[in-house]
Amino acid sequence: ILLALLPFFLEVNSQASGSGQTTRYWDCCKASCGWTKKATLASGSNPVTSCDRNDNPLTNYDTPSGCQSGGTAYTCSNQSPWAVSETLAYGFAATAISGGSEASWCCACYELTFTSGPVAGKKMVVQSTNTGGDLGANHFDLAMPGGGFGIFNGCTDEWGTPSTGWGQQYGGIATRSQCDAFPEKLKAGCYWRFDWFQNADNPAVTFKQVTCPAALTAKSGCVR
Repeated sequence: ILLALLPFFLEVNSQASGSGQTTRYWDCCKASCGWTKKATLASGSNPVTSCDRNDNPLTNYDTPSGCQSGGTAYTCSNQSPWAVSETLAYGFAATAISGGSEASWCCACYELTFTSGPVAGKKMVVQSTNTGGDLGANHFDLAMPGGGFGIFNGCTDEWGTPSTGWGQQYGGIATRSQCDAFPEKLKAGCYWRFDWFQNADNPAVTFKQVTCPAALTAKSGCVR
């Protein structure tokens, strides 16, 4: 039996780990891991859930993104971060991990330990739901409402956000009080940045791949 289990332990030990960087974003677009055939998923699992303009989950995983012409699929509001305790949070991220691709990143989970800034020592478990052409190596772009649109803006179509609203294109809003004007479903995730995350500005991390908590996969609908 022990010999039979050995490949399992070797596989776990070979999963991604190292040092990395973080940024933040919230572009409201359909997540890249929301398309079919991006990764091998658990039996009965689906790609990352997308929502329509009214934040209702879509069952057609090939619905085009609202960030492309004629598309109607957007980020669901419940894919916002939240505090589990004073020292642990859960959330979602766009990722680029050295030596991998979307086939290995999509719907995988990583435990981040922050090593700089006001959150140094805190941990966050994120599920990879997206990637981006502007990400570097071992890069976790943490999804948080008000974190900045980045390259794309689906928030104007989904929530009626002014095209120049919600702060800077990269980095987003600057103060907690700006969250007050956000849609009700996005406020908690916006406040999280200034409360649990202490408005940390792109803190460094160490990371290791971990089994996804059920609390995350229940929101994304995606299990490897």
